[in-house]
Amino acid sequence: MGASGWDYVTSYDGDVKAALATLQARVFQEEYGDGARYRSLEDLYEDEEFMGTQGTHTVLDIDRVVATDARPRRSDGADYSTLRPLALSRVLHHFGTDRPTVERYEELIAAAGEAASPEEYERSLLGECQMRWTGYYVVLHSDDRPTHLGIFGFSGD
Repeated sequence: MGASGWDYVTSYDGDVKAALATLQARVFQEEYGDGARYRSLEDLYEDEEFMGTQGTHTVLDIDRVVATDARPRRSDGADYSTLRPLALSRVLHHFGTDRPTVERYEELIAAAGEAASPEEYERSLLGECQMRWTGYYVVLHSDDRPTHLGIFGFSGD
């Protein structure tokens, strides 16, 4: 099936796990809301064959938030299916501030999608996620207050 990148902006009230759960409920409804294959997110996760071989190629492939901003390692099975904060040094690199906005996040995501070369893409915000089946989040601000999360990652091989 190949690799699929995904990105989202979701509301944030100080709890990353809660924001991820709300986002995943929304994405589940968009992808599987007709109930034809799965009646709930729990049903989806219980389908270990599907989740273990194909996955959804969405944020639904993430099953836990980790506190570390260290890059995930392919050799560490515990790093798969995780969402982690983008390191502050990388936030500053891409955004030029420790309080990025939703608008700037969306601009950087669009620019990554328009990258003219693989090298340019690798230097982009999306290029930060180099390990499949993982993702990053960035706390986004409005009026200098944290109000949203930018969440991006990859599923597939």
